[in-house]
Amino acid sequence: MTEDSRIDRPRDTTQMDLRRGTAVRTVAVHETAAPAHQRDTTQIDLDRIPSPPPTPASQVRTVERHLDEILGAVPEVHPIELAVLDAQGLLCAEDVVSRRELPAFDQAALDGYAVRAADIATATLEAPVQLAVVGETVAGADAPSSIGPGLALKVTAGAMLPAGADVVVPGVWTDQGEVRVAVHAAPPAGSYVRRAGDDVAIGDAAVQVGTPIGPAQISLLAAVGRDRVLVRPRPRITVLCAGSELVDVGTEPAPGQVVDVNSYALAAAARDAGAEAHRGGILPRDRDRLSERLESALLRSDLVLVAGTFGEGVDLVPEVLNDLGPTTFTPIAMHPGPVQGFGRLGRDGVPVICVPGEPTSALVSFEVFVRPAIRLMLGKRQLFRRTVQAISATQLVSPLGYRQYLHGTVMRHPDGGYVVEPVGDGTEAQLARMARANCLIVVDEDVTEVAPGGLVTVMPLLLGG
Repeated sequence: MTEDSRIDRPRDTTQMDLRRGTAVRTVAVHETAAPAHQRDTTQIDLDRIPSPPPTPASQVRTVERHLDEILGAVPEVHPIELAVLDAQGLLCAEDVVSRRELPAFDQAALDGYAVRAADIATATLEAPVQLAVVGETVAGADAPSSIGPGLALKVTAGAMLPAGADVVVPGVWTDQGEVRVAVHAAPPAGSYVRRAGDDVAIGDAAVQVGTPIGPAQISLLAAVGRDRVLVRPRPRITVLCAGSELVDVGTEPAPGQVVDVNSYALAAAARDAGAEAHRGGILPRDRDRLSERLESALLRSDLVLVAGTFGEGVDLVPEVLNDLGPTTFTPIAMHPGPVQGFGRLGRDGVPVICVPGEPTSALVSFEVFVRPAIRLMLGKRQLFRRTVQAISATQLVSPLGYRQYLHGTVMRHPDGGYVVEPVGDGTEAQLARMARANCLIVVDEDVTEVAPGGLVTVMPLLLGG
């Protein structure tokens, strides 16, 4: 989905706690909620849903706690000055004070005739007022210094208004004469006139700190004479992947090997979130080279993202990370991706976020933990995806005690509201299924089953959202 194809103006969600309005355990089927008679609502065997390995409750960290640790550690990226076009999509980091008036002179707001309001006060369609046309001026040309009683100057939009004129009569309200003009209406003084400084006065803040810079702001910056502006820059993210089974996309995988898709997917997700992402690719298996790669990433990054399988004795990555700074791998009460890692490494304490290597888990973990961190570094007020409540078209099951994130498709229902259904039955982790999804379905920790017709929280995956 893109911003242009967004399904709604969803509610603002400023907290990561999605328990408000999450799915209920059982709800009767809503007769008009979805064409349920056309869907397969066969009960799903709970034993088929993969559950995370049992972990003592005292060792499991909530999603919120892990996210708070990450957000509390991400650095504030120092503002930089960029050319205005390069600043598009970023937040302004200064109050841009105008040294010019906008407009710089009194000007016509549309095509017509500049006249004195007193001269046309009695003009009507039945009894038009006749005025002598003393000339014509267009935008960019000097106008006569003034006009006197009974005179009119033909003008185009943006043209300088002559002294003495206090109103512009639209051309369609006249006979559009060249030597003499018949005026058929009497707009009051000030109509269709832009006075100097009406838009921006000298000393006004044309663009304020924290304003997102889009086409309108770029237009205003150019108008006040600024070709460069101080902004909150895009954070530099390096994406790395760990795993002895990984080969690059240009290599034909041998039996037991898989193509590294995470470095591509996560780099793309980071760019979509607003970061300047560098795809670092597959980490080497040699300890010294691995340490060099990680140290290099720390030197040129504001945040490092590593995807892989991080079990004790599985590979060298956790050991080398710990050599560079304290790194903790913690069970998280979420599925997929129940084990996440985080540390602040190197002399500058660069945050390093470790996510699971399975592609579905990696992208879900990115949405939950990494994307909010990027938006915080960008200075965004809205850190999290906006969410909506939707009616589940099918039965959903979820492991008790874990917040479940399911890829799904959400759509408008003709009778109002939204209907959502998962892509697949939750047992597969296929890239093609994930690519068809336009949302994440969020099932709370204390919900194990949602009946068809039950309400669930849905996070639309809007590109650039």
